Amino acid sequence: MNETARRYDLDWLRVLVFGLLIFYHVGMFFVPWGWHFKNNETYTWLVYPMLFLNQWRLPILFVISGMGTYFALGKRSIWTFVKERFWRLWVPLGVGMFVVVPPQVYLERIVKGDFIRGYFEWWPMEAFIGIYPSGNMSWHHLWFLPYLLLFSWMLAPAFVYLKNNPGSLIQSFTQKLLSSPWLAYGFILPIYLAESLLEPFFPSTKALVGDWFTIGYYICFFFFGFLLMLNRDDFWALAEKHRNLFLINGIMGFIGLIGIRMIFEDSTIIHFTEALIKVFNVWSWILTLFGFAATYLNRPSKRLSYCNAAVYPFYILHQTITLTIGYFVMNLDWSLGVKSGIMVIGTFLGSWIIYEAFIRPWKWMRPVFGVK
Repeated sequence: MNETARRYDLDWLRVLVFGLLIFYHVGMFFVPWGWHFKNNETYTWLVYPMLFLNQWRLPILFVISGMGTYFALGKRSIWTFVKERFWRLWVPLGVGMFVVVPPQVYLERIVKGDFIRGYFEWWPMEAFIGIYPSGNMSWHHLWFLPYLLLFSWMLAPAFVYLKNNPGSLIQSFTQKLLSSPWLAYGFILPIYLAESLLEPFFPSTKALVGDWFTIGYYICFFFFGFLLMLNRDDFWALAEKHRNLFLINGIMGFIGLIGIRMIFEDSTIIHFTEALIKVFNVWSWILTLFGFAATYLNRPSKRLSYCNAAVYPFYILHQTITLTIGYFVMNLDWSLGVKSGIMVIGTFLGSWIIYEAFIRPWKWMRPVFGVK
């Protein structure tokens, strides 16, 4: 396969998974889990579809990012790559923290009665005092960006070495794992160790510093993405051929995960068993999605080109719009369907209007929101 050949299925998966993020964050407004603020009524049954999405949506994004890093390195030097990652990730993060995220914290403070004055009495005077949650400065939903930057910089030397030394031991081992659908589950060992040994002691904070479980867990998926591209012919053949098996495994894994949580009380044995079922489930769905995407989505289109450019700004903007709409509907006596529909449509429409009017037409604004 041509090393520079574009994988349109990866672009589609990236667009679709980020699109699901909007539905997921609208769901967070109605599900009885902790979030910034909530609807006046929550719905317990929503836990199950939310849990299903939550299992694989971020891991597959890190895998796709690792795959994209393989192509981004290309023939660049390591220093060129490091600088490019800074501009693509840190600059949008900084703009997001300065402009996009503060309204979210402001609305939370208003809802909880911690602040009662107007927004421009909040920003910028109060918005950057202290670190959230005790203070106000935060990256909120943009936490993906600093973690991705950290992983890119940490692993860049290893990635360059692996690209420049085809046939290395780790590449040969990866090729062996990809020779069988069941051997492909060998990838779950390091994520199982993170899930079973790190998560109980270092609950995820998304604060980067000291967030050892989140770092250890997601850096594995990022690294896997790069390794899969080193053996891309074997990987795509495996994913396409065995996609139905991976789908069945994913369904059984999710049923098993729900079952063990409903039936058994927490204990050491149950913790290690649940961790194994969870990572088996996560990896099954990742392989399933790649398999079906490779089969049906690996083709170019004008719609894909547009969405691929717009997805990064949509990701940066969407949660602020979702929470703003949520603030105005949270106490209304409307049904879940009406409120969630307004929030989903409003979030997509609001993100699109901002993108079309203030980002896409202006060359100086495009890199600020990660658009080339």
